[in-house]
Amino acid sequence: MKVVIADDEPLARERLRTLLADHPGVSVVGEAANGSEALHVCAQVQPDLVLLDIAMPGVDGLEAARHLSRFEPRPAVVFCTAYDAHALSAFEAAAIDYLMKPIRAERLAAALERARTFIAGRGSPQLVPSAQARRVLCARLRGSLRLVPVEDILYLQAEEKYVVVHHLRGQDLIEESLRSLEEEFGERFIRIHRNCLIARERLQEVRRTPAGQVQAVLREVAEPLEVSRRCVASLKGEMERL
Repeated sequence: MKVVIADDEPLARERLRTLLADHPGVSVVGEAANGSEALHVCAQVQPDLVLLDIAMPGVDGLEAARHLSRFEPRPAVVFCTAYDAHALSAFEAAAIDYLMKPIRAERLAAALERARTFIAGRGSPQLVPSAQARRVLCARLRGSLRLVPVEDILYLQAEEKYVVVHHLRGQDLIEESLRSLEEEFGERFIRIHRNCLIARERLQEVRRTPAGQVQAVLREVAEPLEVSRRCVASLKGEMERL
């Protein structure tokens, strides 16, 4: 079993390494000090299990777990935390166990058994519903990944089985559906076409061309975007509210 340890406290990571050393067949293949590092490490080493702290700087453990649920193969996630107040949120993020610090050897052993059961039965990744939208999207890049802040996204455009994320620093591909992104980020993005969502705060103008085509003009986007007929009324309503 390949394990990644993610905790911002070096002593906590050291204790987990020591406890895991007592389990034959378990190998620590990576460590991280925050959620962002954890996602990068997991993209590279594809662990079976991630021991994940919750309260970490930047991308915290709960948000990292929501991204890990989209990985293929999907790793088992066990939260290791000093606070029991996060238990409900942890299981909503599809964690298979929740360990309280200081972690006891027998509880870790039980979590490893749960992980073995999960690994034996895992198939395709299952998306984890969450009331809290993510703050970043993960774009896979040849064994690594790039984290794109949602606030930097200009628009999202479906292209075959991918979605192209157009953002302030360029564009990236993600393997998610436009519909699921619309459901998660409905407060932030507006649909202007069956294959396109735009950032509400970037919308500058809705205009009609001499040929009768309606277009959306976005701040920091060079070319206007086509608006489908069925989306025109709702988009004009958005403009009135801006």
